[in-house]
Parts: sequence; C-alpha cells; structure tokens
Amino acid sequence: MKILVGLGNPGSQYAGHRHNIGFMAMDRIASDHGFGPWRAKFNGDVSEGRLGADKVLLLKPTTFMNDSGRSVQAACAFHKVAPADVIVFHDELDLAPSKVRLKTGGGHAGHNGLRSIHAHLGPEYDRVRLGIGHPGHKDRVAGYVLHDFAKADQEWLDDVMRGISDGIGQLIDGHGDKFLNAIALRAAPPRSSTTKPGKAPASAPASSPAPAPSGAAPQEDTRSALERLKVRFR
Repeated sequence: MKILVGLGNPGSQYAGHRHNIGFMAMDRIASDHGFGPWRAKFNGDVSEGRLGADKVLLLKPTTFMNDSGRSVQAACAFHKVAPADVIVFHDELDLAPSKVRLKTGGGHAGHNGLRSIHAHLGPEYDRVRLGIGHPGHKDRVAGYVLHDFAKADQEWLDDVMRGISDGIGQLIDGHGDKFLNAIALRAAPPRSSTTKPGKAPASAPASSPAPAPSGAAPQEDTRSALERLKVRFR
C-alpha cells in the first residue's frame, strides 16, 4: 500500500488558501480516479482506491497543519506502511508558482506540517513540493500562505492539478520523471507548428523570385499578370 498525504487546514474558511494546495491535490486525485467517499479516520479524512496494481490511501490530516504528523503516523501504524511508502504533497514557498519538484528525505525547511511529520516518522519519506511563490519578506509569509489563491493563479493551479492527476500512476510506480512530465505538458503544452509538411514557410514562399545578390540592383519580374496568378494558385 501507498499512502498519499495532502497537507492543509480543515474547514471551509481555509479551503482556498495557498497552504491547502496539498488538500486540493488529494481531492483531484480522488475525483478523477474513482476513489471511495471521504470518511473520518486517523485524525483525518481518508479515501481509498487503486492506481494500477497498487492499493492507495489518500489522507488529509484534520489536526491542523502544525500537528499533521500525528495523523500520518496513525495511518502508517494501522496499515503497517513504512515511511518510504508515504508521499506528502505540500506548498513550497521556495518554488515559483506552478513549479513542481520531488524530494526524498532531507530537512523540513521550516514548513510546520513537514516538521510535525519529521517528529513522528523521521525524514525518510517522499515529498511533492508544489510551488506557490514567496511574498518577498519573511514577515509576510503567514498572511500569504493563509490567504486564498489570487484569481490570476486559477489557470496555472488547475493545470497543475490536472497534471498531478494525469501522472499520479507514474509516481506510484516510481517514475518520478514521467510524473513531472505529465504536469509540464499541462502547464506548458508544446506549441503546434503552423507550417504544413511539404510547404515552404510563409516567410519564404516557393513561388517568390530569388532575392538579388547583395549590392546588386533588384531583378525586374518580367512575368505577365496571368503567369504570376498561375504561380500563386499552383
């Protein structure tokens, strides 16, 4: 079994906060992949389902951010899941909005939810770091994370949530690069070429007379109007 943990704070007043982006990811996965209904357990809300061959538990701790580790530890103890099979989704101030990175182990960088999980499980679990940007000064951080995403953020936020849902099976299978690629394809889809195969680009049409050599006088086009028209619509 894998346990996916989304960090946030419970209650409708916190639902749209930047700090709750982990909760948002869990909700999207549950909705898109047909997981069971949310129910209260392990001092959190849980939903169960499968991703490929793997049984997966989604967990949203309802202990408030600073005590998230108590909920995660209870779920791990009940299901006999090692920290290596836990993946935590959390907001990341040190990444620009829409950027997503993966990390295993290491410090908590002052994130109170991770600090609590460290205290209960140790550091050897996987993290999905969801960039929300930084307000610019540490004194503004609390107000920034405990505030709704701006309207201008909604498009990239939806793209990231869709990408997470698209690639979550790859992450569960251990293919972190493919998971990140799925998000990238949503957040920055490749541009389609406007040049059709077999045709020259519009900037250099095949029917145009060859340019005159540098320094030479332009050559006069001696074709009749009908001949030029034929070439144009050939």
